[in-house]
Amino acid sequence: MEAGRDAAKAFWRAEVQREDRKREPWQLDQWSDAIQWYLNWLKACEEAGADHRSLPERLRAAVHSAGSRRGLALRTKQCYGAWAARYAVFAGDEREVMRVETASRFLGSVVNDEDCAYSTQKQALNAVAFFFKYVCGVEDPVFQVKLRKTGTRIPVVLAKPETERLFEKLDEPPKQAKKTEGRYGLAARLQYGAGLRLSELVRLRIKDVDLGRGTLTVRMGKGDKDRMTVLPKSLREQIAEQIEKAREIWRRDREEGLAGVYLPGALARKFRRAAETFEWFWLFPARQTSVDLETRCYDRAGRDDDAVGDAAVTRVAVRTKPESGIRRRHHLHGKVYNEAIQRAASAAGIEKHVTSHALRHSFATHLLEAGTDLRTIQDLLGHEEITTTEIYLHVATGVHGLGVVSPLDSRE
Repeated sequence: MEAGRDAAKAFWRAEVQREDRKREPWQLDQWSDAIQWYLNWLKACEEAGADHRSLPERLRAAVHSAGSRRGLALRTKQCYGAWAARYAVFAGDEREVMRVETASRFLGSVVNDEDCAYSTQKQALNAVAFFFKYVCGVEDPVFQVKLRKTGTRIPVVLAKPETERLFEKLDEPPKQAKKTEGRYGLAARLQYGAGLRLSELVRLRIKDVDLGRGTLTVRMGKGDKDRMTVLPKSLREQIAEQIEKAREIWRRDREEGLAGVYLPGALARKFRRAAETFEWFWLFPARQTSVDLETRCYDRAGRDDDAVGDAAVTRVAVRTKPESGIRRRHHLHGKVYNEAIQRAASAAGIEKHVTSHALRHSFATHLLEAGTDLRTIQDLLGHEEITTTEIYLHVATGVHGLGVVSPLDSRE
């Protein structure tokens, strides 16, 4: 929530008037005076064109805005923004955050002091490099840090009976009115049956489903690439029913005059009415609508980043201003779905670290065990390198797996 009067009211109700912490009248008066002083300070900052937000918030917003100008995917902007905020906390002040030496120390702490994978280290490096190049204007920053190679982690794979137990638990009606586990069974089956990443599953649109040919088209997958994968025959009837459920939600949204679904910037500009058509609607729409929040950067004259351009933004002191977007319906929330998977796995007695990604691992492993060649699995998963797919050789048994029989089992 943006800092301001609404946020102050929410804080007053949630913290100052907490039922488990009764406050004396004089304490309430002090809280009231403090909040009023804070609101007056915010107003003065706004009138003076000053930025009242913390350094981490400002860096996150600046990186997000620069990413928008360069057409980065939303998840990439969020990821880079999160790393920029962490870097700001590490640097401590505005002078230090602009120094390449400080960034080198930060990356060194990530590499040497945190137990994180090589891919995470590389992600941090890319995010900080993006900040220096596109926000600070440093063309080719050189960081004195060497990334640390980490060992290969064996993926968590469910046995087929375990997947069935998981799906059964997801199909059970919720015991509490606010719980929604009963609606996730189909999504989980589709993720397993098509080998989808979590983000690819929740972002499926109606037009991506071809019931006649039995295929799914994954748009803008990892690496911003499209691919096709299989739509299980056993799910086609349920998917057809889900499409009709989505159609009813879409019709209701249109009758209520809601804005269309989210489209990437270039598509939204090219096909202005596409967001309101059913073909672009989500296969798994969220139950509730929500308001978009867009963060943009402004210079002291009040011009936004599109108006002043990259060079001007790096030359002037930038303040950030969150702008309330429009109300629309987004897709099923990945975090909520993943938490439902974890609860169902626990309820099913599956003693493994199960996340939604385990369903994708299980898809690949079970195909390999059934005799599907590695190259085909690579295409279905959307792996750029065959070496990434080869990890499943370590966990598969049977035809294309290890195929090793323990000497204890082979005794005669």
